[in-house]
Amino acid sequence: MYYGNIKKFDVADGEGVRVTLFVSGCRIHCEGCFQAQTQDFEYGKPYTKQTEEEVIEALKDPHIQGLTLLGGEPFEPENQEVIVTLLRRVKEELPEKDIWSWTGYVYDKDLIEGGKKHTQYTDEILSYLDILVDGPFMIQKRNLALSFRGSENQRVLNMKETLKQGKVIKYIEDGQ
Repeated sequence: MYYGNIKKFDVADGEGVRVTLFVSGCRIHCEGCFQAQTQDFEYGKPYTKQTEEEVIEALKDPHIQGLTLLGGEPFEPENQEVIVTLLRRVKEELPEKDIWSWTGYVYDKDLIEGGKKHTQYTDEILSYLDILVDGPFMIQKRNLALSFRGSENQRVLNMKETLKQGKVIKYIEDGQ
């Protein structure tokens, strides 16, 4: 896996101050994508053990609330093995940190068992997430007033409750 950037003090991509990893590679190619360069699977730098150490060390700062995964697309099958390894380590070493992820795929269509992006790692990745913002960015549904998403079709899901209850539970309701 490649990555485009690591932001160590991000206040835009989730609640609180966060460490944000921008992974590379995305097949969705949303019109108006805010990170179009990260659609290339070889954009940026190769993700290495040293990269993982850099993310973990940044997360140890007591001012950091958690980790955010953006893209590109964290749920492309090529990225999932690396993502699950990182998230496993975050939850083991820093269980107090929350984890947010964005995906252009739709959770209850594409990421569940039988979905087009479901792999042997997907369920474990989802189990580590606190918040999942799902759905492709749609320029015709763009709304800059929404919290944590760019278009009205996207959802902000409470993944802990979604998995616990076996149905989609929103963290932020539509229109907020």
